[in-house]
Parts: sequence; structure tokens; C-alpha cells
Amino acid sequence: MSAELLILAGLMLAAGLVGGILAGLLGVGGGIIIVPVLEFALSLYGVDSAIRMHVAVATSLAIIIPTSISSSRAHHHKGAVDIAIIKRWGGPIFTGSILGTLLAIQVESSTLAAIFATVAVIVAIKMLLPLEGKTLAPAVPGGMLMSLLPLSIGTLSSMLGIGGGTISVTALTLLNQNIHRAVGTSALFGLLISLPGALGFAIAGWNDVRLPLGSAGFVNLLAFACIAPVTVLSAPLGVRLAHKLNQRQLSLAFGCFLLLVAARMLYRATLGT
Repeated sequence: MSAELLILAGLMLAAGLVGGILAGLLGVGGGIIIVPVLEFALSLYGVDSAIRMHVAVATSLAIIIPTSISSSRAHHHKGAVDIAIIKRWGGPIFTGSILGTLLAIQVESSTLAAIFATVAVIVAIKMLLPLEGKTLAPAVPGGMLMSLLPLSIGTLSSMLGIGGGTISVTALTLLNQNIHRAVGTSALFGLLISLPGALGFAIAGWNDVRLPLGSAGFVNLLAFACIAPVTVLSAPLGVRLAHKLNQRQLSLAFGCFLLLVAARMLYRATLGT
């Protein structure tokens, strides 16, 4: 195995480790870490820039499938998954993921990055400020109009190759949900986002001659095989850490995480890549 390949494998393994811990700790799918590392690795191998982000996002979504299963099971064992909210939001999130996948094939990634970075900064400010107890509603409201929120979460998340926790944790805490239950519930949302998203990207990229070796559509199976096992094994570590922190500590950790996400997204938008 060449030194270059060893370096790339090391980067992927490191991304899987950090991504899995973040999945358990913050209820995210790890895609925020995995997507940029995969994009960098693909660029070193000369993959066409026109499809490089599609491959990174699609592969990230595929990796999130086992990660979210591992993370949500660990949270469920601790009673931190709200099944009632899953039943109400699951359908719109699943539908949004399909819609987001269709849009991602057409929309400029730099534009999406700029929009998401703006949202991430707003959300981070909310999480960093001492606003516990200040909510938009005493509980998660129902009705057709409220379905637009989980629909948007699914759409944006699948477009960016993330598990949805970045947005859904904040939404749930604003709706008076405990941070630990918000994180646990969002972990299961990751499965509803990643499954249709990965499948849609695989179908959309099928037989594309520009794809790197070992691809099933836009999903690269070599990267999946390298990263997915590490994320599954490390996700429960994040869960244990999450339940050792109090609500304020977890909110601060999530807010700092989102600021890093925003900085990365703005950097990508500025470069136009």
C-alpha cells in the first residue's frame, strides 16, 4: 500500500472516529466532519470537481445510516428517544430527505453552504446564550403548518450530507424539549434522512463515467467500508459522554460545534467549491 493511500486511509479513520463521537454526543450524523475529509481525499485522486461534492455528500449519508442506528439505540437504552415526536415528524423528515436529494443534484453547493452557515450562526448564538427556559412554545405543536419544520430539516440535511441533528436539536430545544431527549431523538432522525438520501444519490449517479473506483452511483463503497465501522464503534462513547454532562454543558458544546460548522461552510462558500 502506497504512503499516499495510507495517509488517506488514516484521514478517513480519523474522520470516522470524530464523526462517531459527535453523533453520540450531539445527535448529529458526523457528516459535518466526514464530507470535507472525503472531498479532500477525492480531490487528491483527481475526481472531477463537478461531481466531487456529490460523491462526498452521498457517501456521508450512507455512512450515517449505521452511525445513526448505533447512536439512537444507545440513546434509546437511556430513555432519551421521544417516540411520539418520531411518529409526528418522521414522515415529513423522510419526505424532505427525498426532496433535498433531488435538489442537491441541481443547486450550487457554495450557495447552500452560505445559507447553512447563516442558519448555523443563529442557532449557535441561541445555544451559547443562557436561554434555558426561554422557548418558542411550551411543547411541540401539531397541525399541517408545523409539518413544514421537519420537512425543511430533512431537505437541508440531505442536501448537505448531514444527519439532521445540527438543525433538529435546536428546533426541539426551542420547543421546550430537554437537550438530552432532543439529542437522542435527533439521532434517530438521522436514519430517516440518510437512508432515502443515500439511495437517491446512488440512483442519480448510476453509470456516471466520472465516478472513482468502487462507487455505486455517487456512493463510494471503499470510503464507506473504511469509515462506517469506526463511526459505529465510537458513537456509544459520545452517548456516554453526553449523559455525564448537564444541560448547560451540553448546550455550550453544541453551540461551539455549530460555530465550527458555520466557519467551515463560509470558507467553502467563499471559495465557491
